[in-house]
Amino acid sequence: MAIPADRNVVQKEAKKKLKYKSLCIEIQRMWNLKCTIIQIIIGATGIVTRSLRKNLEAVSGKHSIDSLQKTWNITHNTESTAV
Repeated sequence: MAIPADRNVVQKEAKKKLKYKSLCIEIQRMWNLKCTIIQIIIGATGIVTRSLRKNLEAVSGKHSIDSLQKTWNITHNTESTAV
């Protein structure tokens, strides 16, 4: 999960996928398991990537973009004021 500036959301998603790709390949080779990289990227003002909905469908349970944005907003505001 990452919270970049809004203009960097797409770039951050690509960077995260590249960062964890080698780990995923290693897991597949070592343990013969299927590995999927699921990125959850929410921009500084709550903006999300187009692929977020598809990525959330890959995670078990019920998840919504709205609830993630609200959680981010609460966490972000708490961190900003907890100086």
